[in-house]
Amino acid sequence: MSVEKMHDKIEPKQSSDVSINVEKSDIENDGEVFKRGEGYEDFRTVGWIHTTVILLKLIFATGVLTIPSAMFTLGALPGAINVLGWQFLNTYCALVQGQFRHNHPGCHSIADMGNLVGGRIVKEISGALFLVAFIIVGASGMVGVSTALNALSNHSLCTNYFSIIAALMVAVAASARKFEKIAWITWAGFISVFVAVFIVVVGVTTLDRPAAAPQEGPFEFGYHVIAHPTFAAGITAASTIFCSGAGTSAFLPVMSEMKNPRDFKKAVKWCMGFVTAAYLSFSIVVYWYCGQWVASPSLGSAGPVVKKIAYGVGLIGLCVSGALYVHVSAKYIFVRILRNSRHLQANTVIHWSIWLGTIAAMTIISFLIASGVPIFNYLLSLAGSVAFAPLALGLPGWLWIYDHTDYWKGTWWQKIQYMLHIVLILIAAFLTFGGTYGVIVQILDAYKDGSIDAAFSCADNSHSS
Repeated sequence: MSVEKMHDKIEPKQSSDVSINVEKSDIENDGEVFKRGEGYEDFRTVGWIHTTVILLKLIFATGVLTIPSAMFTLGALPGAINVLGWQFLNTYCALVQGQFRHNHPGCHSIADMGNLVGGRIVKEISGALFLVAFIIVGASGMVGVSTALNALSNHSLCTNYFSIIAALMVAVAASARKFEKIAWITWAGFISVFVAVFIVVVGVTTLDRPAAAPQEGPFEFGYHVIAHPTFAAGITAASTIFCSGAGTSAFLPVMSEMKNPRDFKKAVKWCMGFVTAAYLSFSIVVYWYCGQWVASPSLGSAGPVVKKIAYGVGLIGLCVSGALYVHVSAKYIFVRILRNSRHLQANTVIHWSIWLGTIAAMTIISFLIASGVPIFNYLLSLAGSVAFAPLALGLPGWLWIYDHTDYWKGTWWQKIQYMLHIVLILIAAFLTFGGTYGVIVQILDAYKDGSIDAAFSCADNSHSS
């Protein structure tokens, strides 16, 4: 092990599921980014239950709205395998990141981890990918809110105006500085999306034929156990399913604000277990009853009345999702600018100016992307292939190898583990290049055939008018 790594290494202690209460004076110099003590605004205030709900809201809202349409592209069986396979890898990689942070508690973000294993170049690449990923999914949240407003009002305004309203709603909700403050609205957001999706699931089972299908005469239902998509369509659908649970790099800033970061593992397991079960059950039911006529987002799959009800119930959750994505991207920049400065945890003019300025900047960029690519599943697939694949799969494989460099010459089982993490990095590379190619082809085709209107179009993205 190199001298640099030995200097950085912090031996992990025995993990425990029991919360540990420690005096502030004992942990002021524990390596954490946010300090506790006299004169510090305490950011480490989130319990593990609130952490679980925040993680759920970061993951759940977007994926459950897009997987049914991706399942149509792949077929029911490959779609289900993709859901289980990607969520298993996403869960494992989240736990790898959490353990790495236990070993190196100074890491506030995935970029800090990239700096540790690969130096400044890897740090900057990781940070840029993190911002790209969450700006894009922040845009998807705004598309969801504007779609809901269109559906509820029967497209009473130009979609551009609804997009501006969505951006303002997201910015206001994202502006709270601490995850503790956002935690309370994530309860409402998670419940609203869950109930909205459940309403749609029940709604599609009561219809004689899918709401979007011709209501008279024969029609092609479009349900396939195994479909035969083109490479571009198939890799885009797989990337969409992967992206639905790949936002694990956003878990790290939340972990930095936990009262007891050792409860992170428990929060991840509860979050990802629930997400996987919900994704699989909801998407299979919606695809079984809707076939090719499933909507994207899927809240519009059960007809105009149910669509209004579902979007009305889920509006809060769609807004909170966008707010969380904007918040984590802004928090990354905020910490990068003020780290090791008294302004990071002091209520100064500089502190508040930089915080609100980063919120405004991230909101504006997300709004511009939302208006340029206003199709929900393409936005998520783009985020999954361009940014989440290297962040959520490739870098965690590298992190594990960094902390287990001696495994390559250890026992046969240790060598297998070492090789499996190299395979994980190769999977990330394939998804990055293949997925990016696929989604670009799909977006260009969508512009050609009219599926996507021109950028900043006033057209109704909810198809309610």
